[in-house]
Amino acid sequence: MANIRTAPWYQGVLLGGFCLVASVALAYGTKFTAPAIARAAKADLTASLNQVIPAAMRTNDMTADTVTLDTASGPLTVYRARAGKTVSAVAYRVVDKGYGGDIVSVMGVDRSGEILGVRVVQHSETPGLGDKVDARKTGWVHVFDKRSLSNTPKAQWAVKKDGGRFDQFTGATITPRAIVGATARAIEFFRAHRERLLTPLTATTQPRAAGVSE
Repeated sequence: MANIRTAPWYQGVLLGGFCLVASVALAYGTKFTAPAIARAAKADLTASLNQVIPAAMRTNDMTADTVTLDTASGPLTVYRARAGKTVSAVAYRVVDKGYGGDIVSVMGVDRSGEILGVRVVQHSETPGLGDKVDARKTGWVHVFDKRSLSNTPKAQWAVKKDGGRFDQFTGATITPRAIVGATARAIEFFRAHRERLLTPLTATTQPRAAGVSE
């Protein structure tokens, strides 16, 4: 046994064995935890969508009724709410750079292009300053409710410090400026792609109803 341990190949075989065991353990762990992770991710997504599109406007499972459009920053998944077969509203992610990094929001828009709601779902902004964009901290984000390009001209989509209509925070202008700008671009995106986003159902695009599985 001592001779084997001193053989040139022994350490390589031993290391390979450890790597094999670790790989097998990781594979099995992934196999058994992946479904739970997927369910948790879907639950988080559903909760976010429910905050920006009222229940009265949807009879379908929005997570199963999507359309993907190419944008300058990559593919964007748009979730559609339907009342019967009619698309009543859509929701999608909105991303921009804040003071501490990316700020990720979810925005809901009705057929007319009016914002139903905006919620920040991920950020790294300074506690007590930039984190006021979080609806759990303050009501600032509700300033976008019922806004559209019709009742708020493009030139007014800026914080007041920049000559716009939206309040900034004392000591933290970068964060609200980023969200206002991103939301303005997101509502322009809806206007540019409205026809595609509101495409009616066809026999081959029938989404599953909420709570129904195949």
